[in-house]
Amino acid sequence: MLALQILHERGLLQDHTPDVGNWLNEEPRTFYVGWDCTATSLHAGSLALIMCMAHLQRAGHHPVVLMGTGTTLIGDPTGKDEMRKMLSREVIERNKSALQAQLERYLDLSEGKGTLVDNGDWLLGLNYVDFLRQVGRHVSVNQMLSRSSVKLRLEKGLSFLEFNYALFQAYDFLHLAKEHQCLLQVGGADQWGNITAGVDLIRRVDGVEAHALTIPLVTTADGKKMGKSASGAVWLDPEQTSPYDWFQYWINVDDRDVGRYLRIFTWLPLEEIARLEDLTGAELRQAKQVLAFEATKLCHGEEAASRARSGAEAAFGGGGQADAMPQHAVELPVGVIEVLANSGLCSSRSDARRQIQGGAIKVNGERVTEIEATLTPSMLGSDGALVLSRGKKKRLRVVLA
Repeated sequence: MLALQILHERGLLQDHTPDVGNWLNEEPRTFYVGWDCTATSLHAGSLALIMCMAHLQRAGHHPVVLMGTGTTLIGDPTGKDEMRKMLSREVIERNKSALQAQLERYLDLSEGKGTLVDNGDWLLGLNYVDFLRQVGRHVSVNQMLSRSSVKLRLEKGLSFLEFNYALFQAYDFLHLAKEHQCLLQVGGADQWGNITAGVDLIRRVDGVEAHALTIPLVTTADGKKMGKSASGAVWLDPEQTSPYDWFQYWINVDDRDVGRYLRIFTWLPLEEIARLEDLTGAELRQAKQVLAFEATKLCHGEEAASRARSGAEAAFGGGGQADAMPQHAVELPVGVIEVLANSGLCSSRSDARRQIQGGAIKVNGERVTEIEATLTPSMLGSDGALVLSRGKKKRLRVVLA
């Protein structure tokens, strides 16, 4: 199947330069995606772009993973209301190592199959005057100011440091075109302006036609940015978002999002996805179970996905292994508020109080009504545990320390 058709059918195609589809079909091409090293983990929203790369690689094209240690020192202003926090080089290198390991789980970067580069290798040694003569003279400030991402920040304040970011991203594309014959940059929809600036720079400097391709910003059915939960971002790192919580995130997506997310975040055949999309009413739960299992298998492996599913079944009355549920060990007796706050079931002690007052907290299915309520040994079941819950979707197995 043609690469562009695959991306379109999977919901992974937003904008692209003219004729990029025919260009991709002529022969294997080299493409790249840049990843700034701003954190130790990517998140669920990032996974859509990773899947786009993986589909292109499976279609026979060569991915270049660019780790942006150089551009991270500046900070991309796109989509941000204020300047990013300045990170030290040591922190950036730590983040780079973690992100690289994550990306290698989804992409084959072995010799001849994929390429890993770091823009710090060429950006950090640049002579700024030479850079401005080589790149700056080809870039229109009027065009930069016309981009919506820049307009947004101009209203609130855009530093000169951040204003340079688009120049360096364009230079990355030019460098990769020269050194790796890479003539396609892929990114999120919000990167279209930055990517096409690189396309224009390559044309002006080398007279070569380069290409741009973006994927849609993945949102939820109610228009919110995908990959957020009540407790914050949903991370790919199992230490930051456990496989169980990752599984639960997908189980709890809006019914309207199930088919779209199955196409983007799983390798299931489109025919099977179409069958699952046709399910309605109570049967739609089956489609969500498949989405949660496949998305967890993709991110954490089949064993972790099976264990997360079993834990969810135990937590919500469908059998499964109780010890696969999230656990928190305590010494009894202990206050309910303390356990709620320390386990992460609530964000703080004050949040725990609000949840109790709102009737959202239960112990072994019984609602907690007193702020000063205590968990005692008599509440433990035959398996040596009790179940503490918040609302309908969060369960915690509390055991003795």
